[in-house]
Amino acid sequence: MNAQVYCDTVDQKIRLQKELIETFPIKDDHSPLISLKECGFNLMFEPSIQKDYRFLVREAVVKKIGRISKQLDKKNKVLIIRSGWRSFKHQQLLWDNFYKLLHNQYPAKQKKEIKEMVANYIALAKKSMHATGGAVDALIFDLEKGCIMDFGTNDGYKINLIKKSYPYHPDISPVAKQNRELLIGLFEKEDFLCDLREYWHFDYGNVVWALEKGKKFAIYGVIANHK
Repeated sequence: MNAQVYCDTVDQKIRLQKELIETFPIKDDHSPLISLKECGFNLMFEPSIQKDYRFLVREAVVKKIGRISKQLDKKNKVLIIRSGWRSFKHQQLLWDNFYKLLHNQYPAKQKKEIKEMVANYIALAKKSMHATGGAVDALIFDLEKGCIMDFGTNDGYKINLIKKSYPYHPDISPVAKQNRELLIGLFEKEDFLCDLREYWHFDYGNVVWALEKGKKFAIYGVIANHK
């Protein structure tokens, strides 16, 4: 499958997914949010735009991340957690920053066009899977090489949000493909679902996960606020 056909197929699936998500049932198990920074796992954390960000995730997700971390220890690598649960304010800040970036890059485009571009990668605050505590963004650090691994669209922590970010895009280097296979494989073994457009984003328990896994309902709904 060539790149255009692959990307068109992904985009079509996402449009259908968004329609189904709106009415998909949720039976929240009300499991708590726990800070990955306080769990004692061998993890690295990407600096956040949110002050004092705690990298919170649901209880079951914590255990899964712990097992992934141990698998990477054997490979002389460390899991990097980029993001976990986000408040509405945090999500809106990301949305606004990306909107400003694209507006500066494409000053001739209309606001509606830019908003559509933003929506490809950053959800509105109340619709983000990160608001459920069941979404994790992750990369991997290679201790032997002393750097973040190459996943095809990243320069260290900085990720270029383009169509080559689609997990199985054919036009990336063999090294990037291999590294994505490692990252995605580790999370899939723990029953996470890799996002259709972002190789670094993984869902568990929320409506996207439940829908794609053929579940009758999601077990994680939105958590608007957390002390």
